[in-house]
Amino acid sequence: MSLYTWLKTATVGAAVVLATASATTANAAPAPAAEPSASSAAAVVTLRYDDSRAGGWEAAIAAGVASWNANVDNVKLVEAAPGTRAEIVIVATTGWPQATLGPVRPGRQVRVELGSQAVSQGYDKTRIAAHELGHSLGLPDTKPGPCSQLMSGSSAGTACVNAIPNATEQARVESAYANGAASRFVTDGRTLVDAP
Repeated sequence: MSLYTWLKTATVGAAVVLATASATTANAAPAPAAEPSASSAAAVVTLRYDDSRAGGWEAAIAAGVASWNANVDNVKLVEAAPGTRAEIVIVATTGWPQATLGPVRPGRQVRVELGSQAVSQGYDKTRIAAHELGHSLGLPDTKPGPCSQLMSGSSAGTACVNAIPNATEQARVESAYANGAASRFVTDGRTLVDAP
């Protein structure tokens, strides 16, 4: 057999094998989508917040909570039913915003103070609320920092209205609450005051 004949035969044979494999793959039924397992659903840590003493901040708190819930999967913030104990107690004050540094875990309690002094200086209420909730979830300040970093807080200036955690901030919270891990963590407990 000449080299030409051998190459032609090999090429035709390879084409037949590839065509058969492609047809078999194309006709195969698609694999069913994986359903979330009970263990992955159970791994989400639910933290309750009480904003009953945060008059005037309700819309900003709701927006801050929505931002965190939309951007992390391992922990969810929900409003506490009246009369139930909340892990995050949010109150309105006249000073600078401040919060207990977490990560808070179920059964423990931290405090968030949303201070009107920051608002009177021109800082955005929703950014303040989301930033202080970030402390409760275990994120320290990253000052000075750009507006794209939620935890840069007041160092980003009064023009900054970003209330969305960036990818690094999201990853740190996801890591803290991975597989329900917050139950093993000790809350830091320091109070972080967010004055410029």
